[in-house]
Amino acid sequence: MSTDNGSTYSSSTQVNGSCTDLSCYMVLFDHEKAVIGIICYLAGPFTFLENVLVLIVIAATANLRKRPSYLFIGSLALADVFASCFFTLSFLDFHLYHRRDGPSAYLFKLGGVTMAFTGSVGSLFLTALDRYLCIHQAPRYKVMLTRRRALLAIFVLWSATIVISFLPLMGWRCSTELNPPCSRLFPYINRLYLGCWASFLLVLLFLILGSYALILWRANRHETSMIGLQGASAGGQARMRMDIRLARTLGLILLILVSCWLPVLSFMLVDVSVVLTGAQQRTFAFFSTLCLINSSVNPLLYALRCQELRKALVRLVRLVRRFAKGPGNCQKCAEKDPDMSSAIPSGESNSCCVHSDGEAQRLAGCRPSTVSLNVDSEQLEM
Repeated sequence: MSTDNGSTYSSSTQVNGSCTDLSCYMVLFDHEKAVIGIICYLAGPFTFLENVLVLIVIAATANLRKRPSYLFIGSLALADVFASCFFTLSFLDFHLYHRRDGPSAYLFKLGGVTMAFTGSVGSLFLTALDRYLCIHQAPRYKVMLTRRRALLAIFVLWSATIVISFLPLMGWRCSTELNPPCSRLFPYINRLYLGCWASFLLVLLFLILGSYALILWRANRHETSMIGLQGASAGGQARMRMDIRLARTLGLILLILVSCWLPVLSFMLVDVSVVLTGAQQRTFAFFSTLCLINSSVNPLLYALRCQELRKALVRLVRLVRRFAKGPGNCQKCAEKDPDMSSAIPSGESNSCCVHSDGEAQRLAGCRPSTVSLNVDSEQLEM
């Protein structure tokens, strides 16, 4: 067994419950460092590249930039870009390379990680709220959620996120620092702050789960009411297929969300009242990488599964390839393919983007009261 920091945790770095230096937080053995290093070195760059790709597609497509739904997805991608940078660098720097920063430098780095993950979960909440309004308030959706209000919501989210994340750096830190430490998971962090932050994220997760549960309930209720209009046999089969598709999509989203975040937040809440052991600290370190994995999965669940964004990505790739062959070819490409133009009428800029193109055209002639009832899997797969 390695005699690295993990094995000397109790003898050389902890005296009468106090940490002599940051080594009492560097508890990983060599083989554990190797595993976590592989996870971070693979997931970090992959998360960065795919989220940057989502941001580029949204920024380069005027159609998507005008939709509130895609603004929220862009906010989520931005937060996950920050997570891929701040978490990967800080985590490896601390646990693998044993960099011992002073209190201010450490809290600044930790604030960046906190900001990234708080912004990510907050953006997931805005996305869930957007889908809830699109389904439950379809006749008033365009009025309730305009582009300006979406930008205001994103501004409020990130303003609150920045303030909350850097509170320890601004003074809300452990009064005794390391003698003894307040938290066994994070140096210099006040336990009350840690408990408040973990509870805040748990509330957001609960609201996200509730929003998707209401969406599934509304879809099931609509399909039940449509049986009498379309025929019991055909309607029953369609309802069964719809329920299965919605349940499958929602189940995947919620399973990944809960699996990645619940273990970490549970450890944080336990750390508020219990002194964790070295083995528990090592377990927490492994669970922390699940948050990074969640950031790598978010684009696949919320962005690249959206048909409209995939089409915009294909058009952008074609445009880049044509441009690489020469500016003249790029112009010809735009002339031959009218879809290369991403502009849309301003009156439709805040329409709900969860419908597929064919579904949106079919719903154009529907009464407003029935728009929210035309739910298909595309509404939850974006």
